[in-house]
Amino acid sequence: MKKLTFVLLLIVFNMTLNSQSLPKRSEIQDKYKWNLGDVYLSNDAWSSEMNSMKAYMSNISKFQGKISSSSKELLDCMNLLANLDARIVKLYFYTTLGKDTDLNNAEFMKMYEKAQQLLSDFSSLTSYISVEIQTIDEKTLAKFIKEQPKLNDYKFKIEKIMRMKNHTLPVEQEKLLAAYGPVFQSIENTYSILNDAELPFPTIKDAEGKDFQVSQGRYRSGLYSLDRNFRKNVYKATYVPYQQLIGTMASLYNARVKERITNAKVRNYSSALESVTYPENIPVSVYTNLIKAVNENVKTLQRWGAIKKRVLKLDEFHPYDTYVTLFPSVEKKYDYETAVKLVIDALSPLGEEYINGVKKGFENRWIDVYETEGKRSGAYSNSSGSGPHPFILLNWNNTTDDLFTLVHEVGHNMHSFFTEKTQPYHYRDYPTFVAEVASTANESLLLDYLIDHSTTKEEKMALIEQFLTHIQTTFFRQTQFAEFEMLTHEKAEKGEILSAEQLSDLFGAGYMKHWGKDMIMDNEEKLSWARIHHLFDYNFYVYQYATSMAASTALVENIKKEGQPAIDKYLVFLSSGGNDFPINILKKAGVDMSTDAPILSLINKANKYLDQLEEMIK
Repeated sequence: MKKLTFVLLLIVFNMTLNSQSLPKRSEIQDKYKWNLGDVYLSNDAWSSEMNSMKAYMSNISKFQGKISSSSKELLDCMNLLANLDARIVKLYFYTTLGKDTDLNNAEFMKMYEKAQQLLSDFSSLTSYISVEIQTIDEKTLAKFIKEQPKLNDYKFKIEKIMRMKNHTLPVEQEKLLAAYGPVFQSIENTYSILNDAELPFPTIKDAEGKDFQVSQGRYRSGLYSLDRNFRKNVYKATYVPYQQLIGTMASLYNARVKERITNAKVRNYSSALESVTYPENIPVSVYTNLIKAVNENVKTLQRWGAIKKRVLKLDEFHPYDTYVTLFPSVEKKYDYETAVKLVIDALSPLGEEYINGVKKGFENRWIDVYETEGKRSGAYSNSSGSGPHPFILLNWNNTTDDLFTLVHEVGHNMHSFFTEKTQPYHYRDYPTFVAEVASTANESLLLDYLIDHSTTKEEKMALIEQFLTHIQTTFFRQTQFAEFEMLTHEKAEKGEILSAEQLSDLFGAGYMKHWGKDMIMDNEEKLSWARIHHLFDYNFYVYQYATSMAASTALVENIKKEGQPAIDKYLVFLSSGGNDFPINILKKAGVDMSTDAPILSLINKANKYLDQLEEMIK
């Protein structure tokens, strides 16, 4: 379920209802729409399966108290668990796809709610399984596997469960902690309500002197405005309510930090950071090495800032100047058919087997292309893991962003496609640490292809700028967030609770360390930590954006240098799903994230593009 949950969280951030002036779904040709019949032939077929599962899934309870005493009971339990999970997730998957194509469809919304409840009931019924497996000692487990060789099919899954033995509490204590879940959730809920709905953003004047209501959604677009005075005003106005409520924000953040530290102590971890990296066997050093390597190479980002300041002809370089394009005259449009051809051509270095999978998706309605009335906004790739294939949702508007979104989601799709073609259901869910590698690898290949095939100097410069902005936001900035998160938890673990002013000063120091002396530190940027959902909602998550970008860059470089041997390793990576820990999966693909080599490879690529851009600007 991790992959589905992750996808749904991403959707929530982008969710809006589309304008009623949009075309109706019935007006779009079938070839541009999903064929939900691939999952279930009809809603009636779905309902029949739903009713069957409600009656059938209670069978999993019969193994309670038995799986630790019999190899046959353990094997039968694992088989039934996988079977039930696959069928229930498929039910949920169908309703997710259906409602996302039309949020006004009351029937699909009801079906979705039923599927959610079924998942919740199933989770409750199966909560005893991991706890009972952890009571089996190694000698007995080896005996069980010898008696039932088919238990080898679940060996790594059981290993992961056993790995958590020292960090799992007795059943009654686990139930007690679970009961406090809604209490802990209230921190995130309160922040979300405050940040997304109740902040009193001011109204400013736009370039034409008209009233402009500042909002979370308009903040980012404002920073891309070519009108410097307007983007400055949007930037400063956005932080007015944060300044007014910064004490409340600090209280919420500190409460979240305390919760994480308490949970880590209760579960016998040495730190809050270890409690997050341990379950997937990711060394804490992967996190700290990323921060160290980036801090040692901040001159790359500072060099990019110096170029922006010079080309924009600014006397002072402020945080609100870091997003605006240097090449506003370069704007290309791509219709969907042209984009499909470009994607296939750009991804050709990945080999025939990969391209055949991509074409299969394009030719068999795996992609829902156009924006229509009531359709979910944004984009995603989603899969049940139990067939028939992954699906991609788009809202195509012929922009360059749409082109890169398409190739990104195709990366996710092929990751799921090759995994599901190769792995049993219980390994279909690849770890979050590698979830963005295949998608960003595709983006890297597309960008390189477009740069190599650009027809004008201006077009090439604009494409290079796109990469540099991407590394600025996804690599350097996310690493800055990760360092802030690490430092605040370390201080709290030593008994130091930071005030709002101290949190802001700490964040500002990290920002200036990255951008250097050319940057003017506005007080508003110091408050930026309070805007970052991930710091309140997730646990040490943001570093994975940076590590994924570094890993994918290294993989692409290997493929270009080595050809088929590197392609074969990459296909093994795509086909691994969750059959090993993520660091090991990447090592088999040829990238060792326990070293700083992939990070330096990405920084070297950025320096190469900076060299080219500087030469062309001259």
